[in-house]
Amino acid sequence: MSYRAPERLNIARHFLDDRVEEGRGDRVALRTDHGTSTFEQVRLLSNRFGNALREAGVRPEERVIVSMPDRPEFVGAVFGILKAGAVVVMVNPDLEPEGIRALCQYTRARAAVVGGPAAGTFAELAGASDARVFDVDDPGTAAAIGTAGGEFDPFPSHRDDAAIWLFSGGTTGRPKAVVQSHASFANTAELYGKGVLGLTPDDGTISVPKLYFGYALGSNLFFPFSVGASAVLFAERCTAEALFARIERHRPTVLVNVPTMVNRMVSDPSAPRRDLSCLRLATSAGEALPPELHRRWDEAFGVELLDGLGTAEMWHIFLSNRPGDVRHGTLGLAVPGFDVELRDEEGRAVPDGEPGRLWVRGDSLAAGYWRESAKTRDAFRGEWYVSGDMLRRDPDGYYVYCGRADEMLKVSGKWLSPGELEDCLLRHEAVREVAVVGAPDAEGLVKPVAFVVLSDGAGDAVLAARLQDFARRQLQPYKYPREVRFRSELPRTHLGKVDRGRLAREASGSEVDRARGETPPGGAP
Repeated sequence: MSYRAPERLNIARHFLDDRVEEGRGDRVALRTDHGTSTFEQVRLLSNRFGNALREAGVRPEERVIVSMPDRPEFVGAVFGILKAGAVVVMVNPDLEPEGIRALCQYTRARAAVVGGPAAGTFAELAGASDARVFDVDDPGTAAAIGTAGGEFDPFPSHRDDAAIWLFSGGTTGRPKAVVQSHASFANTAELYGKGVLGLTPDDGTISVPKLYFGYALGSNLFFPFSVGASAVLFAERCTAEALFARIERHRPTVLVNVPTMVNRMVSDPSAPRRDLSCLRLATSAGEALPPELHRRWDEAFGVELLDGLGTAEMWHIFLSNRPGDVRHGTLGLAVPGFDVELRDEEGRAVPDGEPGRLWVRGDSLAAGYWRESAKTRDAFRGEWYVSGDMLRRDPDGYYVYCGRADEMLKVSGKWLSPGELEDCLLRHEAVREVAVVGAPDAEGLVKPVAFVVLSDGAGDAVLAARLQDFARRQLQPYKYPREVRFRSELPRTHLGKVDRGRLAREASGSEVDRARGETPPGGAP
């Protein structure tokens, strides 16, 4: 399967205006707690934003920040910016003021469309520059946008023009802006949204991640819009209860999920009473999905869960399980239209069963990182993107996630994938969440340290020793955690992933919440 984007392509027209021109303007596009919006209403809103931005002096190729909770204005702003030929930069609306300042300086945004508590910080920054801030919660601004012109001819963008900046930071390090083109978004919508998920106009989507995540922007906006389907939006922070309530109210057919929320949903006391019968499938990405957690999901809800892998550098999912072909513990197969290879540090192919660095190519490849030429040269090699992810391919050709290259642990001279130990510990009834990192011991040798969130109660040295023994009995002896530390919750990055960098620093220091287990006589070093 392949897709070739036309030379002239503006994805605002491609995903939105074309639905109206096809005669689907009256179909419901967005569902919220306050009502619904049709494709025609979203088109009109985006045109008003486009006109307001143009009148404010925003020109093609200039960056415009969008920072607000999920709501129709977010969607209207994104499409309005794209119609103006400008570049969308999506920012977490819960970011602290210092983070907002750093991103504004980094992006040199010409304008910002904002809502919620961060609006004051943006207004303060705008006062020291010539950037224009549109606060959609300000009555005057809302009225000005609401009365702006309702017609707007989208800028005739080239398929290779920058459309959206996505942020890539993995689980460590400062986020980098990945410059993605109009063609990338159209390509993956065709290959994955239609080709793998099989979306049709009768579908409806709902997402755990918010729209400022590239994963959600695709799966809960661009993909359903590409076929005339609807998307459910809600502004509040996603909890298991909030998600269950909206699934039961709006009856979507596709749930866009992440492992953390999978865990919270299956652990929720109300799970056995919840009605998820409307769902035909769910997806998981963003972090590794442990097989044990996948098994619990199947047992609790019986909804097919497709684990997959994508990166901002390739915009979205390029490895995925398929409806009717789900293998626990794997990322499935390459999405048709993408090529995937595993290679060693010298760029040589590794045999099946051995971990290798991920190389991927396809027509969703980004242009590179903004103002990061050295990192761009390292990661983008011709038509290939060289990821920091380590995978292995099983004998049947299915890919298994091993971890980030900088997270793989060399223990007793052998490789240990943190995910393998995490999945093992999750099978213990006392464990709700776990993250494994490496830390040097007194001799400078790497040891695995497990940070555990318990299902109930507090941890102590006795339970730590039990968990160590449990892992020793399930895995090869060298893979058990040399330390178990208990936390009330795991720290997370701005993208919602477990902050392994912070945990690694903590593991290398002395923390009061440590519960150390003793190595038994004759135990593994």
